[in-house]
Amino acid sequence: MSERTATFGFRDVDAREKPSLVRGVFDKVAGRYDLMNDLMSAGVHRLWKDATAARLNVQPGEVIVDCAGGTGDMARRFAKMARAAQLRRGLDKDAVVHVIDYNAEMIAAGRERGSEPEITWAVGDAQRLPLPDACADGYCIAFGIRNVTDIAAALREARRVLKPGGRFVCLEFSRPTSEAVRAAYDLWSFKAIPAIGELVVKDRESYQYLVESIRRFPDQQTFAQMMRDAGFSRVTFTNFTGGVAALHQGWAI
Repeated sequence: MSERTATFGFRDVDAREKPSLVRGVFDKVAGRYDLMNDLMSAGVHRLWKDATAARLNVQPGEVIVDCAGGTGDMARRFAKMARAAQLRRGLDKDAVVHVIDYNAEMIAAGRERGSEPEITWAVGDAQRLPLPDACADGYCIAFGIRNVTDIAAALREARRVLKPGGRFVCLEFSRPTSEAVRAAYDLWSFKAIPAIGELVVKDRESYQYLVESIRRFPDQQTFAQMMRDAGFSRVTFTNFTGGVAALHQGWAI
């Protein structure tokens, strides 16, 4: 991959072409995106997301960016968490959770599921967020950064919008830590997931892309270094399910 190309599954494409290709994938899968996540992970993605929300630990009055927030799975967790803390502590400051996603169909699917008073919805690009500098206390991107054309640019943009001391969390598929897990995961990914996509969404090609995009994403250590290069401090990661997914965390210090 060069500055003029970007990954799209196992292919390298013109970087200018990738956004429309990714948009086409999510236009097709948006309506059943959440159902497919349950089927593909046997529901385990919910546990990973719960752990990610707990790590971000949203508090009343905070401003949170849920980038590539899609149907609002993470945003609803953040809103519920902040509201519970608000009631427990008798505070009157609502949290604000900005769901920003490049794909209008995903945003529409999220809104159709219903919203929460803390949540706002907007179509926007992770590489050029429609937000001012140092405006957010926390930033989350869950299963979205591998679809960004320029990952380094998205990380720098996340760093830009965070206040000093702001928290960054990224949940993404990663590299299994053992050969046994890797072999089983490859079998499931390349054989079962595209077949499930074809059966449930009538779209094998999109899920083939999603599986391939996982394999092209940097491993845990490489991504952690990319975060440091973007200006994040105290960078750590936690493997989930033997490294099938990983939660990366950093601070805007």
